[in-house]
Amino acid sequence: MLISWKPEQILALAPDTTLLKDAIDLATSQKWQEIGTNNRVAWGNCHVTEKQHYQTQIDLKITAWQCTCNSKKLPCQHILALYLILVKNPHLFSHNQPPDWVEDWLESCRQKQAKKTESETIVDPLAQAKRAAKREKNVTAATEELDFWLRDLVRVGLARLSEKDRSFWETTAARMVDNQARLLARQIRIISNIDRADIGWTEELLKRLGMLHLLLEGFTRRNTLAPGSQADILTRIDWEFDKQLGNGISLRDSWLILGQRIEEIKGEKDLVEATTWLWGSESQKYALISNSTHISKPLETNLFPGTCFDGELVFFQSGYPLRAIIKQHHSPLTPFSHIPGDKTITAALSEYTKALSCQPWIERFPIALQAVIPQKYQNGWVLRDSQNHILPIAPNFDRFWELLAISGGNPINIFGEWNSHCFLPLSTLAEECFIKF
Repeated sequence: MLISWKPEQILALAPDTTLLKDAIDLATSQKWQEIGTNNRVAWGNCHVTEKQHYQTQIDLKITAWQCTCNSKKLPCQHILALYLILVKNPHLFSHNQPPDWVEDWLESCRQKQAKKTESETIVDPLAQAKRAAKREKNVTAATEELDFWLRDLVRVGLARLSEKDRSFWETTAARMVDNQARLLARQIRIISNIDRADIGWTEELLKRLGMLHLLLEGFTRRNTLAPGSQADILTRIDWEFDKQLGNGISLRDSWLILGQRIEEIKGEKDLVEATTWLWGSESQKYALISNSTHISKPLETNLFPGTCFDGELVFFQSGYPLRAIIKQHHSPLTPFSHIPGDKTITAALSEYTKALSCQPWIERFPIALQAVIPQKYQNGWVLRDSQNHILPIAPNFDRFWELLAISGGNPINIFGEWNSHCFLPLSTLAEECFIKF
């Protein structure tokens, strides 16, 4: 239940400050009717005007919700307002049978889950094998064509790339999509978008091309590799392969949600993705949960940084497993007020080196650090640890001064992503209060 939450922890779930203000304005009982709860679900009818009202409901067990407003940002202001009233004034909620519109929503959720379970269990092995064989044939053709294209690129010379227009890259990318190698197309588009005006563009270009060549070489030799490495290669070509390579590790733990990042997917038009990092308290293992949608649709996620839950995750096969899906929640979300982590930057980067030796295509790696101090350094910002080692902060992080104010010049615990060049902060603590960036 949310009764143990603090109002500031509820407000921290807001996607932006404008929506946060609207939620605070709506968090008064005068603007709500029919508010109630049965300890599994809470509901209410928010009357914004005489003609404008929204039916809002929250599943307290699995932290899911629905609102009849048309907001593309979730949780919307009505959901947050209902949360706030429930936390501040639980006595206002009547304890009775949910109205029909709440029961209909719960039933639709149950039906969706049943259909999902049925689709996962009812599989025609013969049809599945036939589809897999066809896909492998198509993808093999795509990799052979791309390998020839890369060799031709090197033969002509990389300096000539500045003369190429968009069609040069898009034609090859489209060929990859036609042969069911969608993620190869994404990587080609990422390479095409490297800014030639950047002083380090040649280094980035060679790195991307080199990793793409390594991927193609790995694909041709995949049958000689361990299952985890095979899965990494097939995943980088087309994510659908990952679903065929099940048998991942299942792990139940108390999972801390340390950080979340929502951004447009590179190399994909009009797609946004939420990547959420979890940390297992007992297993001491990170997990990455990914959820994507078209930019015109709300990005649904019921994982909030600063909360934790008891649950079972299934990790996809990998040389260094990070990506996972949530198989089952065993408890609702509850807040936490600590960030675990390595005591030195050297220890954190040592684990990153180990991960790369197992899975060389990792582009973002979770790092949590204890007792580091954010400070100005030359033309940028860094984190400094007790051994006087520094970790550069990403130039695109625009909340340097806020981070410095939170620390007050003192050591803090911080979590974020490392991309082999710089560190992007995603969360920290201030007086035991979790703060997300």
